[in-house]
Amino acid sequence: MPDTLLTGPVEIIGVGLLGASLGLALRRQGVEVLLTDVNPDHLRTASGLGAGRPRTADDLPELVVVAVPPTYLGETIRRALDETDAVVTDVGSVKMAPLKAVADHIDVARYVGSHPMAGTERSGPLSATADLFEGRPWAVAPHVGSDPEAILLVEALARLVGAVPKRFDPEDHDEAVARISHLPHLMAAVVAGGLVDAPDRHVELSGPGVRDVTRVAGGSAELYSQILTNNPEPLIEFLTRARRDLAHVIDALRGGDIGAIQQILAAGNDGVGRIPAKHGGPARTLAELWVTVQDRQGELARLFADAAELGVNIEDVRIDHEPERPVGSVHIWVEESSAEAVLEALNGSGWPAHR
Repeated sequence: MPDTLLTGPVEIIGVGLLGASLGLALRRQGVEVLLTDVNPDHLRTASGLGAGRPRTADDLPELVVVAVPPTYLGETIRRALDETDAVVTDVGSVKMAPLKAVADHIDVARYVGSHPMAGTERSGPLSATADLFEGRPWAVAPHVGSDPEAILLVEALARLVGAVPKRFDPEDHDEAVARISHLPHLMAAVVAGGLVDAPDRHVELSGPGVRDVTRVAGGSAELYSQILTNNPEPLIEFLTRARRDLAHVIDALRGGDIGAIQQILAAGNDGVGRIPAKHGGPARTLAELWVTVQDRQGELARLFADAAELGVNIEDVRIDHEPERPVGSVHIWVEESSAEAVLEALNGSGWPAHR
């Protein structure tokens, strides 16, 4: 059942990927959505997609969601508090910086920071989807003076669009995202940056490993530079730790210390084991199976249809395929307890599969 605590209207300020996706998700639940953006093209596009309608001077929102770039969060939140009597939240990637910018506002009790852990490397309203928040964690980060009813309203927003609200204090939130989002993004950028001047013959050997490691480096440099510089303290701490770990790797390689290298890699194995199997869910033990698929029209559809008929619950999937190869490898993840039965069933149905 939809959450009835939030009835609307909801104003969304900034209709890029997150803002437009939120509008689409709320409209799907029947909530009236008002859109505001300084970019008339974005506003027109988001409205045309059905994410809401432009706000007028007579509209009285129940909740205002600020979805602007990090540099403009503080001033936009202040303006929303000035111009409405609504509860105000934001979907920015950091929480301490905007809170400091509005902490002295007379109505700061109506502000509750939040951050949906959702998004892609793409940007703009044309990349928006109503399903963006489904099953994703949504950090709700009230400050000590936040009105309790305002907190509940923001949590209702998260549930209404299919997300899972998780409460943090703002400082703890910023430490968490520095660890699990900002540091990985920087490390991916460093690895990807090393490809810029690489010989073509080196880059031509690229496979799924380098693609996995560098995927997030494709995000907007302008946006992520704002995010990272608004969360410097915890990020510097984790970067310092990473620099120390890399120094240990260098020393081990120079000394031929295979035991030290194994220890570092084993710690990586343990860390991967703690990552939730699905975004925001508890960690589970999954088995990765490799299925060879011919490069023919309809083969993927046939594989998934056969898997469903066999009762295989695929938890995740990845496809590796080089254009010049006649076959590809489809990696599927299933519960460890059912892995052997799944392998036997797939092989029995003519799909070459192995662990």
